[in-house]
Formats: sequence, C-alpha cells, structure tokens
Amino acid sequence: MSIALGCDHGGYGLKQEIIKYLEAQGIAYKDFGCTSMESCDYPEYARAAALSVASGECEKGIVICTTGIGISITANKVKGIRCALCSDTVSARLTREHNDANMLALGAGIVGTNLALGIVDIFLHTEFPGEEKHCRRIKGIAAVEDELMK
Repeated sequence: MSIALGCDHGGYGLKQEIIKYLEAQGIAYKDFGCTSMESCDYPEYARAAALSVASGECEKGIVICTTGIGISITANKVKGIRCALCSDTVSARLTREHNDANMLALGAGIVGTNLALGIVDIFLHTEFPGEEKHCRRIKGIAAVEDELMK
C-alpha cells in the first residue's frame, strides 16, 4: 500500500504526525507537500495527491488543511476521486465500507492528533466489502462525474 499525502501550512504539523504513524506501520507514502508552516495555497497539494491516487500511483490519499473543507473540495475535482472529510472514526469506517472512498481529508484545527491518527488507522485498514447496493451507488457517482465532464 502506498499513500499520497498533501497539506497546506495549516495541516503541516498533523501531516508530520501522520508520517510518523505511517513509518511506524511500515506503510509507504509519497509526500506532495507542503514542506513547511509557511503560508501556502492548498489546491496545489490537493491536486498533486489526488492525481497520484487517480492514476494508480498511490492506492489511497490523505490531505490536510485547517478545516479539511477546502482541500477535500479540491481533491474531489479530480476525476475518479472520492475524498471524504472525516472528523470521527465511525465516518472513516463507513466511508470506506459504503463509498469506497480513496482519499481522506482531515481538519488539523478540528481534530486533535490522537483522534486524527485513529481516523487514519480506521480509514487505511477498513476494506470495501463490495456489496451490490454500494457498488451501484458508486457507479452512480461516477456517472454524474462523467456526465458533467461532457
């Protein structure tokens, strides 16, 4: 498994904690930035991480900004991305089980480090069971995306 990471300055500190977690778990990752707490714009980093997941270079992605909102909106603009903003472990589990979300967004100013790491753990280790009703709904999401791309 390889994880794409992206953040802005508001998510930089939490991203560093997630990197420690991934390294301790032996999970490969690719860091698309940012590389400091200097003010920057999240769309650049969300786009790079999302393109990596959409292309198959990375299996899943995690993007972080202060609220998680802007960075998740940006990631979801990339065709094939289903990025879920989660602030609790139940949502993290259900978005994998029901939506086969391939990216997780976190708000560093919303969730603390311990909760964020719990969300990441659940997100990365919950498999999509492939129930017919959920597959049908995911195909519906893709159909909307395809229709809008015309």
